[in-house]
Amino acid sequence: MGADADEVEIVERGGGVEFRVKVVPGASRTKVVGRWGTALKVAVAAPPAGGQANAAVVALLARVLGVKAADIGILNGHSRPLKRVAVTGLNAVAARQRLG
Repeated sequence: MGADADEVEIVERGGGVEFRVKVVPGASRTKVVGRWGTALKVAVAAPPAGGQANAAVVALLARVLGVKAADIGILNGHSRPLKRVAVTGLNAVAARQRLG
């Protein structure tokens, strides 16, 4: 993602970080695309039905950020493309480095 990671708004809160994620479900590949305004933009191959896209987002973020999926929670936006996620055990500097 490169320099775009610096533009994603990441807030330290409660022993971790929170940031917004713009999700594009039903993509050909699951990957971090870049940024969308101050949010991280991701594409997931899973469809939005039945929470499959949310599960794919959590798995992707866990892999990219080097944390367990259990350390990632979707705070709001469960049924919308714009979500707020929390990642425990990570600070903003580490999150930016790993997203970069």
